[in-house]
Amino acid sequence: MERNDPRSRTDAYGSRINRSHSRLLANFVPWASIVVAIVLPVFPIATAMPLVPPLGLVMLLAWRLVRPGLLPVWAGVPLGLLDDLYSGQPFGFAVFTWSLVMLGIEILETRMPWRSYWQDWFTAAMVIVSYLLAGWLLSGGQPTVHSLVALFPQFVLTVLIFPIAARLVAMLDRVRLTRWKVL
Repeated sequence: MERNDPRSRTDAYGSRINRSHSRLLANFVPWASIVVAIVLPVFPIATAMPLVPPLGLVMLLAWRLVRPGLLPVWAGVPLGLLDDLYSGQPFGFAVFTWSLVMLGIEILETRMPWRSYWQDWFTAAMVIVSYLLAGWLLSGGQPTVHSLVALFPQFVLTVLIFPIAARLVAMLDRVRLTRWKVL
């Protein structure tokens, strides 16, 4: 190695400069984490009230808001299709709403590129509440005041889970961008 090669440095920063990432890992981690979040709500115990948050949507929002340019705008279609297969909502609901979410966040990103953490949390909360209300109205059940009150814990739990999902995305992003040595 030559003298100015960053890998030849012995301090803590030499291995971080000009590093090469695994393209497979860099592209696979966001998609895989959203797919795992889509499938994960199938495993908890069923209850009479809707308590399990739409984790797939929360992870999609977290990836889109924490790493804005990483997922393409069309990512809502295949991921929403997979969510439709697991969520129990009418087929096409997640494809349509997730696509709208991706387009809406893209428009918001172009209008306000200087967002902060609190604005991202507020944006995610508005999207989550809108998604759950649309699912409540289009599910085929009778929309009554009692069923809306029963949805309230799911609203609160889902909105409070978003910061945890954003932290998880930040951690997964560090894993995604680590330097992997191939033997």
